[in-house]
Amino acid sequence: MSDSIRQFVVGPIETNCYAYISEGECLVVDPGASGAAVARSLEDVNVTLVVATHRHHDHVCGVRALVELTGAPWAIGAIDAEGATKAIEFASHYVNADSLEECDPPAADRQLHEGDVLKVGTATFTVIETPGHTEGGICLVGGGSADGICFVGDTLFKGSCGRVDLMGGDSQQMEQSLQRLKRELPPQTTIFCGHGDATTMEEELQSNPFLQ
Repeated sequence: MSDSIRQFVVGPIETNCYAYISEGECLVVDPGASGAAVARSLEDVNVTLVVATHRHHDHVCGVRALVELTGAPWAIGAIDAEGATKAIEFASHYVNADSLEECDPPAADRQLHEGDVLKVGTATFTVIETPGHTEGGICLVGGGSADGICFVGDTLFKGSCGRVDLMGGDSQQMEQSLQRLKRELPPQTTIFCGHGDATTMEEELQSNPFLQ
């Protein structure tokens, strides 16, 4: 059975949540603010790990509901781990907290570092640290049956990149992270972004002003 990806657009600012499924196992990336709904949509698979690409509320507010309903552990970049547990404090500066589901992410079961490898079925995902949008942002580079894809969170968007004017943002680090993606991801890589449409590295190399 071939691998598959399910996409859910969740929360008040339309965050992309992805479920990567391989041999009945499932890795959920960025559950946003709709953990319970995502869990209901994945009742036919075994969710083995939940990962957030960074600590912002629109990527982690659904973690608690998702892990409680599935029993899966969750992981985030080590530098963002503490901040993720305080996501509601950050959210209150930008959205009405009443519009979110309960936003109380638990402490991460695993803190991720450069070079860590996550496995789901016959797929692997290697963690690369890409600070800039937040201090501890990460991307997940696919290998094995996931070769040729990358989950980039809010580091890279189609035609753009993540904001650096929020708390923890750093324009110099963002530039370095984008140049790293430019060097290390093959042009044929499919890029799954934290917001908006998916793209390819080839398309971004040709048209994205932040990769020039």
